[in-house]
Amino acid sequence: MPPAVAEKLYTATDLIAARGLQKTKIEDIAKASGVPKATLYYYFKGKDDILAFLFRDSLDALARDVASAADAPGPGRDRLAAVIEVQVAHTMHRPGTAQALVGDLGRAIRLPELASAVQEAFYEPIARVLHAGAADGSLRNLADPESTAISIFGAIMMTAMLHNVIDSEKTQDEVASEVMHLIEHGLAPSH
Repeated sequence: MPPAVAEKLYTATDLIAARGLQKTKIEDIAKASGVPKATLYYYFKGKDDILAFLFRDSLDALARDVASAADAPGPGRDRLAAVIEVQVAHTMHRPGTAQALVGDLGRAIRLPELASAVQEAFYEPIARVLHAGAADGSLRNLADPESTAISIFGAIMMTAMLHNVIDSEKTQDEVASEVMHLIEHGLAPSH
């Protein structure tokens, strides 16, 4: 699929998020995105495929950026802050995609490639930096870093999404800093 067509499809995510996939027709997606219905059917079997493509495409881009932040040199605490910044920025940059993902999370995680993409973009990098932070002393040792990573994912996703929904005046950096502040006080090593 040409990148220009893919980019246009993202404009339909606000509609999908507002109505839900069940109540959204291919015609609605075509109109909202400016991509002709015939073109949509050329590339996709139906609206489920369109949403799956958008999730996969968005999560692939996020996974690349998050991996860079998670695998950068430095203490685990700094890398966790960088991962949070990337995830908040991504969620706030494409609010419709994030809302559609949460709205259709049950459908998304039943698709093995999307469940794997969510894990790669969100849980695994957070768990890696939690392990690294425990090893270097910048974060405390956790009994179950993987479960904690899922909780942190929820805090990031919901906080960033809700700031978009309420039209918050906070910047992506401010939101990421607030999420990190909340997490850090629960994860900081005791003195």
